[in-house]
Amino acid sequence: MRPRVASSAEAVPHSRIRELAELAMSMEGVLRLYFGESNLPTPEFIQQAAVRALREGYTFYTENAGLPSLRQALAGYYRRLHGVELDPASEIVVTASGVQALCVSLRCLLDPGDEALVLTPAWPNGSAIVAMANAVPRQIPHPLCGDRYQIDFDALARAVTPRTRLVLYTSPSNPLGWVATEEEQRRLLEFSRERGLWLVADEVYERIWYGGAPGEPAPSMLRLATRDDALVVIQSFSKSYCMTGWRVGWLVGRRDVARRAAQLNEFIVSHAPSFAQKAAEAALEGGEGEIAAMVARLKENRDLCLEALRRMPGVTVPVPAGAFYVFPRIAAAEDSFEFCRRLLLEKRVGLAPGVAFGAGGEGCVRICFAVERGILEEAMARLEEVLGTA
Repeated sequence: MRPRVASSAEAVPHSRIRELAELAMSMEGVLRLYFGESNLPTPEFIQQAAVRALREGYTFYTENAGLPSLRQALAGYYRRLHGVELDPASEIVVTASGVQALCVSLRCLLDPGDEALVLTPAWPNGSAIVAMANAVPRQIPHPLCGDRYQIDFDALARAVTPRTRLVLYTSPSNPLGWVATEEEQRRLLEFSRERGLWLVADEVYERIWYGGAPGEPAPSMLRLATRDDALVVIQSFSKSYCMTGWRVGWLVGRRDVARRAAQLNEFIVSHAPSFAQKAAEAALEGGEGEIAAMVARLKENRDLCLEALRRMPGVTVPVPAGAFYVFPRIAAAEDSFEFCRRLLLEKRVGLAPGVAFGAGGEGCVRICFAVERGILEEAMARLEEVLGTA
């Protein structure tokens, strides 16, 4: 009998975003708005910090939890920006990307057959990682109420079973751009406390928020939680510092889960690259001006998209309060994958299909506006050629 790939691996679906991206990569002249990254290079001072680190010998193993100096810098980050005191030795774990932080966290919290409530539409990796842990993702869509997405707490309550172990949510949201209010965060924390559930908060886009001064962080769940709460916060250097290819992230968690996550790092990735950790320290120390400038530019791009989309018939688009995506509902995109595929082949515009983001996403597309203004203007013009004007 021929050995087979594990059924748990087979059950994890292929990313519909990656499926379209791979088609786009075989084509010339595509306006690439499907991936979630800026087309700006990593700031020069961060690159130079990595070069110095290599020359200084940061090419060896580090602690599984990351360099103590980086964890100390992260504790300072939370003290300065959120007024939250963390112990860098026991509550912060450096990881090889935000997705690895999420992966190791969920592996610490889920047993086979457990269930996780995932607020969607959301980055598909969360549900996929739950499935990779031989657990079951239960997707709870964000309803669009007027011009703003909300949390359906009644649907969350109905979805809880004896096997439910955690709630996973993202704010600022990829792909919605939705940002939880403090009241919504408080209710979600209380919901988890009352039912004895872990709360996993993906806050990777916290610095890309349009509700304050450019670069001011969106409210973190850590501001409301105690250090004894069953809370894990997922973070990354990728989006805020244009470091997607560097693969450095971190998690903040209760001491027991942070300790276990650091131990499991040994068997997954050992640790984030040592020289990249030193570059991350430089990003924390000198990146505030870069972030403020980037967010100001992103807000202009967001407004350009909103203005263009509102001219097109059959398009409903809430105003994103954070991240760098718009997520319009398009009447002509009932099958969002096929719509995006046709747009790619006919107009060389690469968007991400809403169906890729789980329950509640079909009929929408995700447009990443973290690109040069000229690319964005041309992409909107080509989309308008397909949809027309109102």
